[in-house]
Amino acid sequence: MKAIKASATRCLPHRCVLPTCDNSGAKMIRISSVVHHKTVKGRYESAGIADLVMGSVIVGKPDMRKQVVFAVVVRTKKEFRRQDGVRVQFEDNACVVVKDRDGSPKGTMVKGPIAKEAADRWPAVAKIASMII
Repeated sequence: MKAIKASATRCLPHRCVLPTCDNSGAKMIRISSVVHHKTVKGRYESAGIADLVMGSVIVGKPDMRKQVVFAVVVRTKKEFRRQDGVRVQFEDNACVVVKDRDGSPKGTMVKGPIAKEAADRWPAVAKIASMII
């Protein structure tokens, strides 16, 4: 997992509900923790673009519900700034469910675009993406 080359705001707080954009069987995920995120004592962790999060499946297939899964955030409504000065913003927040910390996706396709920062950090997710912005 390499660092992203953008100034991304951490805009998805702890316990927020995030829709998925793949065909893994999960529809909505509640974020329970952000992997490799350090904060001060008492502060809730937040996730941004291309972050790996752990969450529980709230809405989805009956065998997927109440499971704790890893997911990668691929779209955020909050704009972030790239190094060339361009600000990127998506219509919605979305994540992709992955099997493990290595980032191999659970589904076989991703609906909608994903950010270039997420594609650079997670190449296995970029392989199944239909569009990279």
